[in-house]
Amino acid sequence: MFMFHRVLALNTPIGRRMRPKILQILDHAGPVVRVKPKDIAAGGVTRVPRVAGVRGGLPMLEDERVLEVANVIWCTGFHQDFPWIDLPVFGDEGPMHDRGVVASQPGLYFVGLWFQSAGSSALLRGVGRDAERVVKAIGSRTTLTVI
Repeated sequence: MFMFHRVLALNTPIGRRMRPKILQILDHAGPVVRVKPKDIAAGGVTRVPRVAGVRGGLPMLEDERVLEVANVIWCTGFHQDFPWIDLPVFGDEGPMHDRGVVASQPGLYFVGLWFQSAGSSALLRGVGRDAERVVKAIGSRTTLTVI
């Protein structure tokens, strides 16, 4: 794990050199764990039908319910698939970002990408470090008002 978390990282020469090879291997890999629906429900997650469109700027589900949400966190599963993002932010290797922050589209961030900043980025050991970096980036551009 030390190797994937510290050595194979974007801030090391070997990590930058190995990233394309590792991404190619991981593109063909499947999930290594199974999360059961009852475990998801026990965690307080509500599953809803597929998002079919937008109504009044809010996501509309296939059953035509409109969800009043402040944020959308879109989980694509174990295969990275982004056809629903209609923005010019993709290159040959997927989203063009700097450790999860998409500079060309303020407000667009990614977490959990394969090799986002290290070989461990899509694993529990590494996703927290990347999520912390993205949260700090979001916080740096947000003004909070305390009443």
